Amino acid sequence: MGIILSIVIGCLAGFIAGKLMRGGGFGIIINLILGIIGGAVGGWLFQLLGVSWGGLLGQLGTAVVGAVVVLLVASLFRK
Repeated sequence: MGIILSIVIGCLAGFIAGKLMRGGGFGIIINLILGIIGGAVGGWLFQLLGVSWGGLLGQLGTAVVGAVVVLLVASLFRK
């Protein structure tokens, strides 16, 4: 059940990050995929910085931050 919840949180994070980004990101499907990747990136980034958010909202926050970072990097390659 953990992997399914991680995928759902990543998809939700990708959706939220797409709404936060100027221009809406890359479209709903790509934003969801990048959100899943962003969840892993956010977890790695926060671990590197020594920051830990607990609970479901903490996981979502971490995934949103990671998804925004991934969308920013991806938008640099789009131009």
